[in-house]
Amino acid sequence: MHLRTAFAAAVAASALACATNPVTGKSQLSLVSEGQEVEMGKQSAQEVQQTIGYYDDPALQAYVSGIGMKMARASERPNLPWEFHVVNDASVNAFALPGGFIYVTRGLLGSINNEAELATVVGHEIGHVTNRHTVQQISKQQVAQLGLGVGSILSPQVAQLSGLLGTGMQVLFLKYSRDAENEADLAGFRYALNQNYDVRQMVKMFQVLEGMSQMAGGGKLPEWDSTHPDPENRIQNAEARLDTLHRDLSHAVINQDGYLDRIKNVVYGEDPRQGYFRGSQFIHPDMRFQFTFPPGWKTQNTPAAVVAVSPQQDAMMQLGLAGKVSPQQAANQFLSQQGIQAGRQSTESINGNPAATSYFQAQTDQGQIEGLVSFVSYRGTTYGLMGYTAGGGLGSYDQVFRQSISSFREVNDPSLLNVQPARIELVRVDQPMSLQAFNQKYPSTIPVAELAVINGLDGPNADLRPGRSYKRVVGGIPRQEQANSTR
Repeated sequence: MHLRTAFAAAVAASALACATNPVTGKSQLSLVSEGQEVEMGKQSAQEVQQTIGYYDDPALQAYVSGIGMKMARASERPNLPWEFHVVNDASVNAFALPGGFIYVTRGLLGSINNEAELATVVGHEIGHVTNRHTVQQISKQQVAQLGLGVGSILSPQVAQLSGLLGTGMQVLFLKYSRDAENEADLAGFRYALNQNYDVRQMVKMFQVLEGMSQMAGGGKLPEWDSTHPDPENRIQNAEARLDTLHRDLSHAVINQDGYLDRIKNVVYGEDPRQGYFRGSQFIHPDMRFQFTFPPGWKTQNTPAAVVAVSPQQDAMMQLGLAGKVSPQQAANQFLSQQGIQAGRQSTESINGNPAATSYFQAQTDQGQIEGLVSFVSYRGTTYGLMGYTAGGGLGSYDQVFRQSISSFREVNDPSLLNVQPARIELVRVDQPMSLQAFNQKYPSTIPVAELAVINGLDGPNADLRPGRSYKRVVGGIPRQEQANSTR
């Protein structure tokens, strides 16, 4: 059940009600009980695991969970079924689901520099849960903001049954109000402080997040600044809290070396093993196929499907999994759904792979669309390849759709199949040098300005301290080869 359904059930069962914020003690609108809140979180947590996936490093997972559980158990809502996970995404972000399900991305872990910074991030997300911010948003009927996710203009029924699943991941990224962000910042500061973390690192954490938001970015999820609207004085507020804090922090926990050792060898940026772009060509090395989108179209590899939008934003293409059914079964299932009218159909191979292809028209919430869909069987799996546009526009895109669909084929080139992701390495500096000099001696595959941000430095000319370890990024695909993909 998606959050939209759970919300409808909650409204049907509840009268307009107020509840007390567990953190602030203030009365707030609430149409969702704690039990319903936890159930919504559990359901969305299953979707996170299925569509984003956890980062495959049990030791790192346990490390992050241990930090989070200490703070959560000492919070105002210790009895929630708290869970903390690292998700396998390149974006620099963290997010919270209702009921105590907290996530940080591997992209965030690779961008910050010590355990105290991580504690303030996780504490911030715990603060969203303890303050019941998501429940408050839902209760204010802001559920209309929750779309099908990136890339699908089909109705939910059409998207689900076509196998080109519209994702509900936007459920995870409600934009909180400025007051909610301030409340979460304050809670995160307090939770981290109560565990004897050096909360001065919260300022550095915000500076890193600001710096990374200005970089090219990556990943399938939004970046921090898209999901955590930044109060204009967020850093100033943190500094003001420190000014009024009458506590000696000289022995507070920072744990930079221990933290860096934990993230050593973590994947940095997009993982090409999950599919990557080379211009308008999409290559999936593990599934061993390639597909070429129309030149000049804006492309993105999302958790649900690989999508492309025309320069005029009046047409779209998607490539996704349709399952283990035959092409004809997948086509019949898609075309038999309510609201879809089948057009001319054919069964033909695409580069030697069995396929079932059909024109179609469909009625969606945004009006009528028309397009071309082909289901192709390849290496035991059927893929759905679809192009569609607004009603009346198919004549302009028919050949474009056909040309792209016909490009689906096997990959045999070892240079395309053997790509590996970039990873973080650590180098201990034994003599004074600038970051520029460090990058010349130990080159990274990211720009030196980005290297400065992920090392918590002011810029390329910053001086490095002897005896300390610094990050470099090695390997991966040069970014210019992926310039056409959206970030």
